[in-house]
Amino acid sequence: MENGTRSELLGRLAAAVGSVANAHPTRVAVDGPPAAGKTTLADELALVLRAQGRDVIRATIEDFLTPRSQRYRRGEDSAEGCYHDSFDFDAMHKALLDPLGPGGDRRFRQAVYDKVTDTPRSEPIVTAPADAVLLFDGVFLMRPELIDRWDLRIFVSAPFENTLDRARTRDQTPSRSATEVERRYRSRYIPSQQFYFDTVRPTDQADIVVHNDDPHHPAWEAQPH
Repeated sequence: MENGTRSELLGRLAAAVGSVANAHPTRVAVDGPPAAGKTTLADELALVLRAQGRDVIRATIEDFLTPRSQRYRRGEDSAEGCYHDSFDFDAMHKALLDPLGPGGDRRFRQAVYDKVTDTPRSEPIVTAPADAVLLFDGVFLMRPELIDRWDLRIFVSAPFENTLDRARTRDQTPSRSATEVERRYRSRYIPSQQFYFDTVRPTDQADIVVHNDDPHHPAWEAQPH
């Protein structure tokens, strides 16, 4: 286990990305529970890599959600539905992960769905350089449907009570109280993550685990495989 500053963590992660030798773009998963800090970390890492001259593709699992009618078919508070019904893995493979992988033509789309309008997105097809880096953040990225698509696997860890505290602030809106945010997390998001931890053991699958309990003073460890 290493401890250090945020800058030291980002340097360590950038070095890990740079150590991946591929003939195709490097596909990096940034996994973790909701509000663990994975999107922020991926955004910060993108800045570091771009400063090093890398072409970075930023994408998120939120742009590969299934339509609301499918996503909530077991109910909006269903933890089982959160895990099993939320994401379009076929679209992720076809539009993004496989084109950037071995034998792919590097012609990709980084989003297929608009959560706000609950409609498909018509993203243009873009061709990635062979040495590009895909930084893909989201939940459940180590599950069997995705695990073999990543060239580097990062898991951002934080206790559920910490993530809940962050979510109360982050997800609160004029129409959604902190109490409602907490109720939703305790009924849907936290139980679905617990199921994921129990069945998939994502920290065992990761190459690097980032302990993000205190984002200003993170700790990290490389996992032997």
